[in-house]
Amino acid sequence: MPGGLALFAINSSLTLTWPAQPLRGTPQLPASKSESNRALILQALAGGGQLDNLSDANDTQLMQRLLLNPDAPRFDAEDAGTVMRFLTGYLAATGRHTHLTGTARMLERPIAVLVDALRQLGASISYEGQEGYPPLQLSGWNPTAAATEAGDLTELSVRGDISSQYISALLMVGPTLPHGLRLRLTGKVGSRPYIRMTLALMQHFGADCRDLGTVVEARPGRYQPTDYTIESDWSAASYWYAMVALAPAGSWLTLPGLRRYSWQGDQAIVAIMAQLGVATEYVQDGVRLTRTGTRTPFTQDFTDCPDLAQTVAVVAAALGVPVLMSGLESLRIKETDRIFALQTELANFGAYLTEETEGHFRVSTDGFRVSGQTVATYHDHRMAMAFAPLALLGPLTIEAPQVVRKSYPQFWSELEKAGFEVTG
Repeated sequence: MPGGLALFAINSSLTLTWPAQPLRGTPQLPASKSESNRALILQALAGGGQLDNLSDANDTQLMQRLLLNPDAPRFDAEDAGTVMRFLTGYLAATGRHTHLTGTARMLERPIAVLVDALRQLGASISYEGQEGYPPLQLSGWNPTAAATEAGDLTELSVRGDISSQYISALLMVGPTLPHGLRLRLTGKVGSRPYIRMTLALMQHFGADCRDLGTVVEARPGRYQPTDYTIESDWSAASYWYAMVALAPAGSWLTLPGLRRYSWQGDQAIVAIMAQLGVATEYVQDGVRLTRTGTRTPFTQDFTDCPDLAQTVAVVAAALGVPVLMSGLESLRIKETDRIFALQTELANFGAYLTEETEGHFRVSTDGFRVSGQTVATYHDHRMAMAFAPLALLGPLTIEAPQVVRKSYPQFWSELEKAGFEVTG
């Protein structure tokens, strides 16, 4: 695959094959996109600090470019949810007058929860298309128009059952408000580890903030410029866990840059994959994965780690391990409707993701087989990478492989280094 992703045509595809031998090596992971994008916003609010090991994912590179010119008359968040939501909060709270838009799919992703909250805090924001959805016109900030004050903090109630990114966007600007911010979270709160990550990074940059369960607080005060090194990405690690689970006996991998005590919720992959035959050993500067072959049916709530759902569903189906999945609500409003995409593509391999009761889906199989199928990726990087490990069981073609640039641009070249034959 000479030249890498830069040479992929829009309608290209890749065929993956595995030469039937144990999988061994030390693939390089990207840095955490979630940590990187939060750290970039906090660096901007703090007015400085050195960030090391920033992600090379398109979402992070895009955020970095846009923050270099905060007074631009127009911002294009493309297909990056964190960029759209975090920039909405940052640009509003810093009083910018600008236009914020994105791809056609981004304009279908709701943002009303965040906009309503920012309006209560003093932001002037209007919708330029469908009510409740981007594109947005931001027209300044008047914090004296803030919501009801409770004690010394400005208090808002915010739904937590749509996207934790709304909550993180608000929390990060909280210390810059005259009275700080107290958020009362209503409903089921999804992806809570991402909220904890936000609070931990805010504290690293000098904020006085806390997590009180259904209430999160950020007291008023200035951020301090500080340095931070981004951890490797546990979401990206999940695809290598999947490969070890599907690989021949005697397989092992070392994944550098992962921490035993991580702020990333997707570290949950360690416990999940233990039930699918992968053991994790923490070593110096990373983890070592080994294939155990011991598999157990299980039930998993993905509320706090929705980005792992596709990977786990595919591996469980391939291994014939019954899994009952819940907490998948947010998958409907990601880069694509990930539940529909999973159901459609798994069916091509003889597997099913069936809703048994409201919100609970069971993975099952009827003679799972990999025999040269083509996987559609639906403009979704996680669809491409979740299905790629199936090449360990037979030849496989991935459509639109360039989608991985969103979070793991070097994914296909790392597969080559690990021994996969990658042609296209």
